[in-house]
Amino acid sequence: MTAPTLEATAAPAPRTATPAAHLTFARVLRAETIKLVSLRSTWWSIGITAAMSVGISALMATASRDFPSGFPPVMAITAPMQFTMLLAGILGAISVTGEYSTGMIRSTLTAVPRRGEVLAAKAVVVGGFLAIASAIIFGAAVLATAPLLASPIDWAEPAQSIVPIAYSVMSMTVFALIGVGFGFILRSGAGAIAATVGLLFVLPIVVDLFRLFGPAWAWVADLGKHLPMSAAQVLTVPGTTDPATAVLTLAGWAAVCLGGAWAVLRVRDA
Repeated sequence: MTAPTLEATAAPAPRTATPAAHLTFARVLRAETIKLVSLRSTWWSIGITAAMSVGISALMATASRDFPSGFPPVMAITAPMQFTMLLAGILGAISVTGEYSTGMIRSTLTAVPRRGEVLAAKAVVVGGFLAIASAIIFGAAVLATAPLLASPIDWAEPAQSIVPIAYSVMSMTVFALIGVGFGFILRSGAGAIAATVGLLFVLPIVVDLFRLFGPAWAWVADLGKHLPMSAAQVLTVPGTTDPATAVLTLAGWAAVCLGGAWAVLRVRDA
């Protein structure tokens, strides 16, 4: 008779709990930055903006010898913004609508259920990117126009030099945020671009036409002073006397567009 043998069973190794990754706002910012800088359309937009800005500035600086004596030389740097503003707004719009066209927005909103964070991160990244890119572009325009201007920019007088350029950087940032807002509201690339171009470029022209219709329509032209481009023009003219109103106007447009985007984003399915 044999004694029964007990088979020792090995105890299972204790499981090590893997901590779940905490989704912070910094991680959302990092993800939005990767998405923005990895798009070819982003760099095409910045490249075209730089070429237009520096090129037009160089042409204006070359022709500045034939301008009236009161022409502020810094205007050669800030004036091209009337054209490059469209590229800033379009870049903001397509940074959003591109995700809707590819379906990536579903993955984004699944990974970040709090949609307000998605909007805030997108706005911070796009706005910050445009601010840095605009500062670099304006700096390149300053270097390119220095030997061409009839009279040099007086850097000892901030109101005639650095202040208008700083306001131009701020304006370009706001134009991009307006595009972001329209992108979330309309979700269509064509629609968002059309709305952005309409607000920044077409509407000021239409409103200005009412000056031809007599005093009865002067109130329409007065309302046009509160459009984004009109406010930016006030800020970028050296020695402006009322910068506070123009700054509040730009801030208000950015807030309205982003606020509308948040209201739509939180209730609409992706």
